[in-house]
Amino acid sequence: MKPAVAVRLKVVLAVVLVSALHVLIWLGAREVASPADVVDPISSLSYTPFRDNPDRDGQDKRFYDVVIRDLAVLSQVTKHIRTYSTSFPIEQIIPEQAEKNGLGVSLGIWLGADEARNQAEKERALELIRTHRSVIKTVYVGNETQVRGEVPIETLIAHIRDFKKASRNQVEVTTGETWDVWHKYPELVRAVDVISAHVLPYWEGIPAEEAVASAFKRYDDLRTAYPGKRVTIAEFGWPSQGYNNGAAQPGAVQQATVLRDFISRANRLGISYNIIEAKDQPWKTVEGSVGAYWGIFDVNLNPKFPLRGLVEKTYRPVAIAAVAIGFLLSLFAFRRGTSRFSQAFIFSVSANLFGVAAGFALIFPLETYLNVGATLAWAISLLLMMVLAAIVLAKISEVVEVSLGSRPRRLLNPLDEGGVGASELKGAWVAAAGLTGRRVRSDDEALGPVPKVSIQIPAYKEEPDMLIQTLDSVAALDYPDFEALVIINNTTDPYYWKPVAEHCEKLGPRFRFVYLPSVAGFKAGALNEAMAFVSPEASILALIDADYIVDPQWLANLVPTFSDPKIAIVQAPQDHRDGSESLFKSFLNDEYAGFFDIGMVQRNEDDAIIAHGTMLLIRRSAFDAAGGWATDTIVEDTELGFRLFKAGYSAQYTNRRYGWGVLPDTYLAYKTQRHRWAYGAIQIIRKHWRDVLPGAKGLNRAQKMDFITGWLVWLSDALGASVAVLSLLWVPVVIWVGTRLPLGAIMTPAIAAVLINVLHALLLYRLRVKISPVRAFRAAIAAMSLQFTVARAVFKALITDKLPFQRTQKGGARSEGRKRWENWPETLLGLGLIGSSVLLWFTNDTRITEIYIYAIAMGVISIPHLATVFMGLLERFSGPAPTAPEKTGS
Repeated sequence: MKPAVAVRLKVVLAVVLVSALHVLIWLGAREVASPADVVDPISSLSYTPFRDNPDRDGQDKRFYDVVIRDLAVLSQVTKHIRTYSTSFPIEQIIPEQAEKNGLGVSLGIWLGADEARNQAEKERALELIRTHRSVIKTVYVGNETQVRGEVPIETLIAHIRDFKKASRNQVEVTTGETWDVWHKYPELVRAVDVISAHVLPYWEGIPAEEAVASAFKRYDDLRTAYPGKRVTIAEFGWPSQGYNNGAAQPGAVQQATVLRDFISRANRLGISYNIIEAKDQPWKTVEGSVGAYWGIFDVNLNPKFPLRGLVEKTYRPVAIAAVAIGFLLSLFAFRRGTSRFSQAFIFSVSANLFGVAAGFALIFPLETYLNVGATLAWAISLLLMMVLAAIVLAKISEVVEVSLGSRPRRLLNPLDEGGVGASELKGAWVAAAGLTGRRVRSDDEALGPVPKVSIQIPAYKEEPDMLIQTLDSVAALDYPDFEALVIINNTTDPYYWKPVAEHCEKLGPRFRFVYLPSVAGFKAGALNEAMAFVSPEASILALIDADYIVDPQWLANLVPTFSDPKIAIVQAPQDHRDGSESLFKSFLNDEYAGFFDIGMVQRNEDDAIIAHGTMLLIRRSAFDAAGGWATDTIVEDTELGFRLFKAGYSAQYTNRRYGWGVLPDTYLAYKTQRHRWAYGAIQIIRKHWRDVLPGAKGLNRAQKMDFITGWLVWLSDALGASVAVLSLLWVPVVIWVGTRLPLGAIMTPAIAAVLINVLHALLLYRLRVKISPVRAFRAAIAAMSLQFTVARAVFKALITDKLPFQRTQKGGARSEGRKRWENWPETLLGLGLIGSSVLLWFTNDTRITEIYIYAIAMGVISIPHLATVFMGLLERFSGPAPTAPEKTGS
C-alpha cells in the first residue's frame, strides 16, 4: 500500500470512528419518564387568546376563527376554562363558543391602575353574566394585583365587594393571588367566596421532582389557616422551555411529569384546580424566558405531551445537525496528506464538539418562539459563532500538527539536519533558468555559477545611524557578486538622507544611493521606480528593511536554492536584536517569533508561505513576469507572493535567523504596524478572493486553504471584537428583559478562541520557538492585546481602500515624546466586559445557569482588551529586562 493511501486511510478511520461515537452518544441522549396517567378530564385550563395585552381593543377580530378552533380542541381535555379579561371583542366570543362546546367559564376582570378601564371591565363582565349565565359560574375580580403592586389591597377589596353587590350574588366572586398573599391578608379572605390561590413552584425555585408535593402543601396550609373556607388552586403549571429558576429546571419532560402527576392526584382527591396555560403564548414577554411556554398545547394547538403512557424527549434534530456539522468540519483533517491517526482523531473530536454547540444553536429557532429582535440576535450570533468555530479549529489543527505530526519536510534550514541541509546545496549551483553569473571557488571547491544579487533597502524617514549599521552589515556579506541600492523615498529632510548618502560613497561602488524625494505608491512605488537603477546582470532581488543587520552567510546559504527553476521566493524569518532592552520589548520579541517558527513553518509544508518585505529573495524573471510590485495595497510583499504562487511558482522558507532588526519603539508603534498589516490583508482579500474559490486556477487546494485560514485569522480578531461589543450590548436585555438565546452554545467558540490562543502559545512556542512557558504566556498576552487594533483595521479596510502610509517608529526615531493614553477604546471595552461579568454573576438571584455561563464568557472575552491595558502600562513603567539578550528559534 502506498504511504499516502495508508495515511488517508488512517484519517478516514479516525473521522469515521469519532462520528460513530458521536452517533452512539446521541442515541443514548434521551429523557424518558412514566408519570401518572390522566384519566379524567382536566378540571380547568387558563385560556388567554389576546396578543400583547388586553388593551388592544378592536385588533382581535381576526382571532375569532382561532378561538372557535381552540375551544373545540380544548373541550376534548377539559370541561372548564378560566379567562383574565373582558376586553372587547375577543373575550366576548369565548362564553358563546364555550357554551357550544359544553365548557364552563371562570370569567376574569382585569384590574390595574387605570380606574376608568377597571370600571369598563366590570361593566362588561356584568353584561356577559346576564347573557351567558349558564356557563359563567365564577368571576375573578383582578389577577395578581398585589404581586404587580398596581392596586392597593383596600381598593381590591372594594372592587370585590362592589362587584358582588352589582352581580346580586348570581356568581361566585373571588380574585387570583399567589398563596402567600392569602396568608398575608385575612381581610381579603373574608371578602371573597372562595380562596383562589396561585401555586407556581417554578417561580419559587423548587425542583420539578418536588413541585407537586410543594403545591399540595401550600393547599393544605391554606385550608389549615382558614378552616371552613373553600380553597382552590387557581393556577398551577410548569414551563416546557426557558432558563432555570434556581433549582427549578424547565423542560418538556419536566412539564409533562409535573402536570400529569399533579392532575392525577388532584382529580383523585377531588381538589378544584386550574392549569396554566391551555396553549403557549409567544407574545408573553413580561415573564422572561419562560413566559411563552406554559401551555399544554403549543401555539398551533398541537399537544406538547401525551396525557397517558410514556413521556419521551429525544434530541433527533439537534443530533442530526450536530453529527452532520461535526463530520463536515472533520473533513478538514484531510487538507494535508501527512496527518497521523492521533492528529485526525483529536481534530475530529474538536470538530464534533463544535458540531454539538452548532446543533443546539441551529435548531433553537425551530423549538423556540422568537420575536424580530431575538431572531436578529440569534442570526448574528450564529454567524459569528460558526466563523469563530472555523478559526478555532484551524488553530487546533495547527496545535495537533506541530505537537503530534511529523517534522517539517520542506523546511530549508542549513543548520537543521531534518530540513534541506547545506550539504544538499553544495555543488548545486548549476546554470538554471534566469541564473547567470561567474564561477568562484570557496573552500577549494567549485560551487558553480554565482548569480548577481541586487539588494534593495527602501527607507522612509529612517534614523540615519540605524540605516548606516544596516549598510555596514551588508558590506560584510560573504558573497562575491552583489550590489546594494539604498532607496530613500519621500524624505526631503536632509537629517535623514544626507548622512546615508555620504556613507554609501565611503562603502564604494557596490552601494548606490537612489534618492526619490516624491514618489507615489508608498514603498511599492519607490521599489518600482528603483528598478530602473538595478543592474541588468542581477537575476536575484533581495530586500531588507532599513533596520536589519544581516548575517554574512545570508546570500551564500540561500541563493543556491534558486537552482530549482520553480523557486521564485526564498524567505528567511524576521528577528530582532533589541529584545532585551526592556521587559516591554521582550514581550514583543517573543510574540513576533511565534509566527516565523510556527505559522510560516507549517505553511511552508504546503508551499504557501507569506512573503515579507525583509530577508526576502526573489527571482527577477518571476518578478518581472508577475508585473512587479502592486501599488494598490500597503502590503506589497505579501500580495506579490500571492501572485507568484498563482502563477505556478514555488517558495522556500528557512527558520534560521539571517537578519536582526529593531522592535517598534512604543506600544503605539507596535499597534500601528499591526494595523497596517491587517488593513493590507483585507486589501488582498478584496483583490484576490476569487482566486481561492473552488475551481479557480492557479493555486492548489492546500494553498487555497492556507490563504483562507490565514485571512480568517485577521477576521477572527474582528469577529472577537464584534462579539465583545455585541455581548456588552446584550447585557441589559439579559438582566431586565430576559429574552432567551442559547447563550451557552453561542458563547462556546468565543470562550474557546481565547483559551485556544493561550494553549497555542504555551504549547507550540515551547515546541517550536523553544522558549519557556512564562515567555510563551507573555507572547500570548502581546498577541491578544492587538485584537481591537486588528478589528479596527479590518472594518476600516472593508469600507475604505486608501489608508495613508503610517511608518512604524523604530530605532529611537525623533518624535514629540509621550502623548496621552492611546488605549481608551480597549480600556473602556475591557472594563465594561469585566464589570458586566461581575454584575451578571452577582445579580443572578435566580441562579440561571445560562447567565452564569454568559458571565464567565464576558470575563474570558475581556482578556484581550485587558491585555491591551496591561501592555500599555508595561511600556510606560517597565525598565530594562533583567535577562541576557533574547534569542528565539533556531
